[in-house]
Amino acid sequence: MLLSPEISQRYGAKLPFLFKVLSIRKALSIQAHPDKKLAEQLHARDPKNYPDDNHKPEMAIAITAFEGLCGFRPLAEIAHFLKTVPSLRKLVGESASESFVTETQRHETSDQEDVAEKNKRALRTAFAALMTAKQDDIDSAAKELVESAQREKDDFAGGGGPTNTGAELADVVVRLNEQFPNDIGLFVQFFLNYIKMQPGEAMFLKADDIHAYLSGDIIECMAASDNVVRAGFTPKFKDVQTLVSMLTYNYAPIEEQKMSPVDYPFAKLSASAYTSGSSCILYDPPIEEFSVLKTELHKKGAKATFDAMAGPSIVLSTRGSGSISVGPKSEDVDAGHVFFVGATAEVVLESTSDGPFVTFRAFCELGDKQEKATGQS
Repeated sequence: MLLSPEISQRYGAKLPFLFKVLSIRKALSIQAHPDKKLAEQLHARDPKNYPDDNHKPEMAIAITAFEGLCGFRPLAEIAHFLKTVPSLRKLVGESASESFVTETQRHETSDQEDVAEKNKRALRTAFAALMTAKQDDIDSAAKELVESAQREKDDFAGGGGPTNTGAELADVVVRLNEQFPNDIGLFVQFFLNYIKMQPGEAMFLKADDIHAYLSGDIIECMAASDNVVRAGFTPKFKDVQTLVSMLTYNYAPIEEQKMSPVDYPFAKLSASAYTSGSSCILYDPPIEEFSVLKTELHKKGAKATFDAMAGPSIVLSTRGSGSISVGPKSEDVDAGHVFFVGATAEVVLESTSDGPFVTFRAFCELGDKQEKATGQS
């Protein structure tokens, strides 16, 4: 059985994940994906716009330099922008802005649960005020914001914050306005972490995490669902009310959503692979639907031999050339090629390139993921 009895029993006759390469030249929508309970409700209420009842946690791995917006900034950064970006303050409203700054400035890092909940309520109130602003007000504020970004450059937004310079933020505003003129997303960036990732860096997005991908090439793997709740940077259906109500309003530095890969213990590198600095690393998010391997073979003839996996997988190549062997069958591999590998099949990858041969492999194995990642059983 290609999917394995366990996978078929749990997920039916379909893969539990979707595996993509995204080449982002224009910002993708400000969005979040519902958790399982909300997905079921949205699908029952509006199957046209929410076509299934599944959740959609996802992981992004940078292939090239990448930038995006992900999760709410630390509250002090949001408060800073409410005080230094007049057009943002106007859209949120003087009263809501002042209330947010006052209520959060003394207790942002408190460990007390009641204080954290109070902070989240303040964040939700301010964010909802922004997202429900009238379009005429957004048009006026966007013009003011773009003019300020073009004029102030390094001094824009009070010189930026602890994680972004004023010049960076000004560039993002001008660039995004060219793509989506007078869009509410121009202001959402002051509430969300602005992240840059270099090749190999990754982040994991739980259900209900707000995000937008701005530029770059990434590997994206997610639970099998097409449910997207959008609210900006898109001509598609927007559901602002649902987005505002579904978010957790957790706030933290972006480092807390980045992932650190680990060496994969169930791959054997040949001598030439080992001596040339080849590698096989595992990106293992805290969900059961998927994990991703990245294999780099740095020398012609270098091989990586993988133990059989208990579940199905998809292999795609992003760089170089080589071959993939499953049992007695072998196929040539070039950048852009994709292969499905059934459960329990042993796989061998071999480079025929003088330069790096790079593949990514998404797979699903049910069971204790921590034990699998550390090579225990």
